[in-house]
Amino acid sequence: MAWKRWVAIGLVALAIGLLIAWGYRPRPALVEGARVTRGTLQVTVVEEGKTRVTDRYLVSAPVAGYARRLPWRVGDAVRRGQVLLELEPLRPQTLDPRTRAEAEARVAAAEAALRQAQERRAAAEVDAAFWEAELARVRQLASSGDVPKDRLERTETEARRSAASRRAAEHAVQLAAAELEAARAALAYSAAASASNPTELVPVRAPAAGRVLRILRESEGVVQPGQPLLEIGDARMLEVETEVLSEDAVKITPGMRVLYERWGGPDLLEGRVRRVEPQAFTKISALGVEEQRVRVISDITSPPEKWERLGDGYRVQTRFILWEGSDLVIVPASALFRHEGGWAVFVVEQGQARRRAVRIGQRNGLEAEVLEGLQAGQTVITHPDSSISDGTPVQVVLEAPVAPAA
Repeated sequence: MAWKRWVAIGLVALAIGLLIAWGYRPRPALVEGARVTRGTLQVTVVEEGKTRVTDRYLVSAPVAGYARRLPWRVGDAVRRGQVLLELEPLRPQTLDPRTRAEAEARVAAAEAALRQAQERRAAAEVDAAFWEAELARVRQLASSGDVPKDRLERTETEARRSAASRRAAEHAVQLAAAELEAARAALAYSAAASASNPTELVPVRAPAAGRVLRILRESEGVVQPGQPLLEIGDARMLEVETEVLSEDAVKITPGMRVLYERWGGPDLLEGRVRRVEPQAFTKISALGVEEQRVRVISDITSPPEKWERLGDGYRVQTRFILWEGSDLVIVPASALFRHEGGWAVFVVEQGQARRRAVRIGQRNGLEAEVLEGLQAGQTVITHPDSSISDGTPVQVVLEAPVAPAA
């Protein structure tokens, strides 16, 4: 039975050989793959933006005065021409003992000056009455030829001089009376006096209808001309301000379509670019890098009832649509690599990786448009490494879905 033993040994050796051969056979590389699809592709620029009221009005004090406390709160509605606040005249200074004594002395001096002016007026009136009577007498004598003509002329001159002196004395009395009134006013009106009923109030009115956006001064007190008091605007008239990199700003034009995302509502909002500001500015990024940025202003075109909860200064994510196409052959951008000065991908065919040269159109960072070299439905390898070459056996272990177009 020796032959049976040799047959058993041979079978065992054959099994061991098959196991060794199976263990050392070439195994397919495990790769991630994705389907080439046909659909819509958008090339976009995405940046953080914020809403702002289109027309805002900064209400300031027209003159120096004492502002009363503002009765408004942020969000209150105002009408065009409505009185927002009133300015009282500036309050007088308080009178300390020395200042009060000086004011009382000025009152006494003004009273004495008035009495002096009144005495001079009385003297001037007596002198003027004398020369009026003398002129009447001399004229009567001159008409009969009893006095020479030159005496009549001298009498007329003295009469006119005395009349002028009387008028000057009268004006002096009025001036002294006014100075006395001013001195008494300085003594009577001080900060200690009641100012509850000011004689004049300057109303500050709303330049337009809207809501109060910001209150810059709420408490009462002295304000200077041009000092900001509050800001108003129509919160239903919103625009979006977005700061984009200058190299992206040159691609954005007025009228371009815009999508607003992550603003808090369930739906995307649409808009249009209205203005790209011509001047850039330097801004330090979160990583400490200097960037040249440009402000882009866009208008929300979606129905107002969709974004009625938006307000001034709210955050939105702005997506500018630079280019958009439909019914395109689309491949994940991660499947592309450089080859012989162009672009190529690895296509999975019958368990092997086959290199295919492709011609690429538009790209958005996640996906690319394929003009030549691929068809919808083929499977490509995403993130190919140096171990993959033309003809390498592969096994797709994860079918990576293509990111949907924005």
